[in-house]
Amino acid sequence: MDKFIVSARKYRPQNFSTVVGQAHITTTLKNAIKNEQLAHAFLFCGPRGVGKTTCARILAKTINCENLQPDGEACNQCNSCTSFNDGGSLNIHELDAASNNSVDDIRSLVDQVRFAPQAGKYKVYIIDEVHMLTASAFNAFLKTLEEPPPYAIFILATTEKHKILPTILSRCQIFDFKRITANDTVAHLEEICEKETIHADKAALHIIAQKSEGCMRDALSILDKIVSFTNGEVQYENTLEHLNILDAGYYFKLLDSMQQQDLAGAMLLYDDINSKGFEGDLVIEGFTEFLRNLLVCKDEKVAHLLEAVESFKDKYIAAAKKTEASYIISALNILNDTGIQYKAARNKRLHVELAIIKLAYLQQAIEITSTGDGITKKKIVDAARPVAFRSLGFTPVKETTAPAAKAPAAKLTIETPAVTPAPPPIKTTTATTPPPTTFNGGGKLGALNKIRQQYAGATAAAVAAAIPLSMGALQKAWDEYTAMLKEQKSPSEKSFEMAVLRIINDGAFEAMSATNLQCKFIDQERLKLGEFLQERFCNRQLTFAITQQEQVGNTQQVDLPLNNKQQYQKIAEQYPLVKELKDKLRLDLDYM
Repeated sequence: MDKFIVSARKYRPQNFSTVVGQAHITTTLKNAIKNEQLAHAFLFCGPRGVGKTTCARILAKTINCENLQPDGEACNQCNSCTSFNDGGSLNIHELDAASNNSVDDIRSLVDQVRFAPQAGKYKVYIIDEVHMLTASAFNAFLKTLEEPPPYAIFILATTEKHKILPTILSRCQIFDFKRITANDTVAHLEEICEKETIHADKAALHIIAQKSEGCMRDALSILDKIVSFTNGEVQYENTLEHLNILDAGYYFKLLDSMQQQDLAGAMLLYDDINSKGFEGDLVIEGFTEFLRNLLVCKDEKVAHLLEAVESFKDKYIAAAKKTEASYIISALNILNDTGIQYKAARNKRLHVELAIIKLAYLQQAIEITSTGDGITKKKIVDAARPVAFRSLGFTPVKETTAPAAKAPAAKLTIETPAVTPAPPPIKTTTATTPPPTTFNGGGKLGALNKIRQQYAGATAAAVAAAIPLSMGALQKAWDEYTAMLKEQKSPSEKSFEMAVLRIINDGAFEAMSATNLQCKFIDQERLKLGEFLQERFCNRQLTFAITQQEQVGNTQQVDLPLNNKQQYQKIAEQYPLVKELKDKLRLDLDYM
């Protein structure tokens, strides 16, 4: 029995034309070979499994081909090509930087560069996963990479371009590989299935392409597993089962139940999904992708972005026509929050069921209306109805006994339906009602002006009832507040005791302190002190200021401690022999 070779190695491209999905790279390399404009260093960067190392090997084989084709491809028949295909070429050296990333490995590579090729034009050095090299190894490689011999070509490959030093990037010709599209992956898988006589559904291959996420190597590995699992029959159902993917049909049923507000049906459907072994986060992620596809189908301009099986595209388009974009956006917000909070939830199933309940009643709970200002949300309440106001009208006022000099004014009246109850009358505290005040020559003031008058009258009455501010009453209230601070053991107590009060006018006074620190202690109690004094004097307009003023006759001279130099001078004055001893011994004293 022949030894089994995985499809990723068996069907590895041998020339540029068989590379899948990287036409912008292969065309550039072929033109450079034909025009003899090869750079001395290349950097191939991009995701995993998209053909970086494959293109590096094809480039190494093509530039040493003895019978180069007119289109820039290798002949695969000369001695150089056959030795390369058999793995015996001496002009190609591959280095895995993931396991050979030290300075010594790079130095041994640099030593090999000095020897010219025995056969062929170029010696090609392919360094895979070059971002794994250490900083010292990069620095040891810089000079050789900048000025290599004319027969040496370096091809660096990496999946993490941002980890490479800028000095390396500036010395290389950079080629960015892109992810392989789902259509290109499906086409390549179909060719392999045809060569291997494997019966495969196109829908199953499309699922494999989606699962691989643009990586051809992963797609071929998945295909090998499913072929072994199904004994050569790659069907849509067994592919879903093997890859643990939930069928989109479940999401269509789930959407129908939610739009019909059939909570029981949605919960039973999720129970069926859960019993098949699908985790809640997988359901949330899959339903989010499903709604994303629905939103894409709403606009024909972006319909090509739909990532779904061909057989489901018509169902997506039909479902998108029945579903409002506002509902999809609101559902995506709910699912996004559920997915973020899923890991922190203790009861995973209950967490997902709560999201299903929200989605089931989303249509009833939220209505999104498009207004002139944009999109707004309104909650719907069955019992609430808008009040029907009649149109506003202006009715002229009949001429009264007003003076002839004043022209008749217009009065604004609002007619309300009989169902609407009249507003309750405003209760006033005054015994007599003042005469109506005119506005603009005859109109009465509204209820707001009456309230203002009442408030102004109450304020004037409160000011009139205030206790006059006298020095004795003020000092007594100040001492009471100081006693309260003493009971609370507040540090501001001493500052209040030392403060001097001075009345400025009937509604203001001044508290003077000797130091800035005392002023700060008093200022800490400003709010409480102000409320206390306003309540004591029944005057809400009472204010006070805190100022600093030096008090005459209250200052005391404080003896400061002597420093080292002053202490020595005092000792020398008292004991002259100490100074004489210092001078004889020529001592230098440290006054620090």
